[in-house]
Amino acid sequence: MLNTIGQILRDAAVNNFVFSPGFWLSNYYWLLILLFWSTIWKGLALWKASRRRQIGWFVALLIVNTAGLLEIFYLAAYHDMKDKAKK
Repeated sequence: MLNTIGQILRDAAVNNFVFSPGFWLSNYYWLLILLFWSTIWKGLALWKASRRRQIGWFVALLIVNTAGLLEIFYLAAYHDMKDKAKK
């Protein structure tokens, strides 16, 4: 598996074909994994931001796509905050 990732990165660097449709069609499974990963983290972070009524974070998380990095940062930084929603 690591050889496959390394080969993909080497091919991308040498041939500069990352932006070509052929690259993504032949390696669609990585795109699906990234899509699944990002969707899970984005859903969790958006849910927490809305429950805490943090409009700025909600909008930023909704607009900015960072493959889950901003979402993980948000969840880690605000993990101990209580939800403000009424029970």
